Amino acid sequence: MKKYLFLLLLLVSTGFVSAQSGRSEIVIKDADITATSGTVNWTKDNVYVLDGYVYVEAPTVLNIEAGTVIKAKETPSTGDVASVLIITRGAKIYAEGTPTQPIIFTSEYDNTDLPDDGTDPGVDFRIDRGLWGGVVLLGKSVLNVANEKVVEGLPATDVRALYGGNDDADNSGVMKYVSIRYTGITVEANKELQGLTVACVGSGTTLEYIETFTSDDDGFEFFGGTVNTKYLISAFATDDAFDYDQGFRGMHQFWFAIQSDSNGVGDHLGEFDSGDSGALTNEPLSQPVIYNATFIGKGANSPNSGDIAINYKEYGGGEFYNSIFTDFDKTGIKVDSGSGLTSYDRLMNGGIKLENNIWFKSEGNTISNIAAQSFVQNYLLNTTNNNSLVNPLLYSIGRDSDMNLDPRPQASSPAYTLATKAFPAGNTFYSEADYYGAFDTDIWMNGWTALYQNKITNQIFTSVEGNKTEIPSDFELSQNYPNPFNPTTKINFSLPKDANVRLTVYNVLGQEVATLLQGYKSAGNYTVDFNAAGLASGLYVYRLDAGNASIVKKMTLLK
Repeated sequence: MKKYLFLLLLLVSTGFVSAQSGRSEIVIKDADITATSGTVNWTKDNVYVLDGYVYVEAPTVLNIEAGTVIKAKETPSTGDVASVLIITRGAKIYAEGTPTQPIIFTSEYDNTDLPDDGTDPGVDFRIDRGLWGGVVLLGKSVLNVANEKVVEGLPATDVRALYGGNDDADNSGVMKYVSIRYTGITVEANKELQGLTVACVGSGTTLEYIETFTSDDDGFEFFGGTVNTKYLISAFATDDAFDYDQGFRGMHQFWFAIQSDSNGVGDHLGEFDSGDSGALTNEPLSQPVIYNATFIGKGANSPNSGDIAINYKEYGGGEFYNSIFTDFDKTGIKVDSGSGLTSYDRLMNGGIKLENNIWFKSEGNTISNIAAQSFVQNYLLNTTNNNSLVNPLLYSIGRDSDMNLDPRPQASSPAYTLATKAFPAGNTFYSEADYYGAFDTDIWMNGWTALYQNKITNQIFTSVEGNKTEIPSDFELSQNYPNPFNPTTKINFSLPKDANVRLTVYNVLGQEVATLLQGYKSAGNYTVDFNAAGLASGLYVYRLDAGNASIVKKMTLLK
């Protein structure tokens, strides 16, 4: 912990490190959850404190209620290297938060009741990371370097730390709307604990809306596995945002990564291998299929240079479609080549596919700055691959507590006009998205992430619900309610037929301040929940453009 000792003592004495908002504090050690525990329930009326390695042993099921806070000791009383929650093979976790009641895993020093780190003297996201070991999920899917293996960072002699098997459909449970903060521990050279470690987790598992925030190593690391994921966020990791190897596969969509620009930390946004040394070509090879990623590097003005957007090495492969790679310092992509079989061979034989993506480097957007290797340049410039070297025109890229991170494409962005890669025919996993990148009009990371709580993101918070059973007779836009409002309101509109829809908000100067909805919608009635926490008090105009109709209404925000 990078704070003065007297400050910590003050925090403890005043109750900031103890349970919050009257909740009881329950310390959890390894012996508290065993193979005979059955079903264990953690509820939001308590704060749970991990003390050392805590293994959830098979066949135990851990249920975590929405809104629950789990903290971790920096120096465990058990003598373990770090505090870690480990879901072992055959055990299950059901951690299902909501957009307004996320499940938060964080440091013991973090008072999550405070609105941002600026008011919480216990932690500061600009400085603090590496305070505990994160969450580890272990599964039974097929591993390509051995039948089974002890996961990196855990004791090599503990059989509970094994992962791998023969069940690619293995189910480790559900994690949704989960924020994992201030993690990352180096156990020994080349052995680290990350934000979320996912080892041979199978396709029966659900991982959606998960944030790792300020990890002192990788945000996400996948050791093999077939799990499918959506809406993953890695923010300000000191190493890679996303790291996979050992035969990682699966379907993935809406990945968002951003590195820090202020302190120069952060390596690659993606580092992708296939197998360990001596087993590079073992099957199954790493071959995840990723649609709609937005990867933002640490910027050209970062104190330490060298970040690569995506780096394929050690026979690594994988596929990216309809994605945006921008604001990296060094280069957009590197593919290892040299003697013997390398990732170059994967590119040449179709094991690496990069199609219908946007690449942009603000300091000289040339092909040589996007890719230094001539064979990669040739691949990206091949018109059949539909890659574009253009500015994606994102609203804003900020990394400070100034509400200036808004990675949505502007209305005029090529993310909306360039041809997209079609989703696999008959596939039911991928959500339809006729745009590039992880965001459309909804900033889906608002409301539940540390990025939101620390006021890094644009605080506009929008959700849309539709009723398509009753078809209206005309285009309609209703008066928002309540009105005046602070800071949330509902806006209803109706479509008599399928149409391209755009719902926008303007200030009294006629400047567009929010795009609440943009895209193709079926006929029906819709309700948009609009959170204007990031806007100042005043009169605003909201406008519906749908089909040939254009309707305008006024609303008042009073804070």
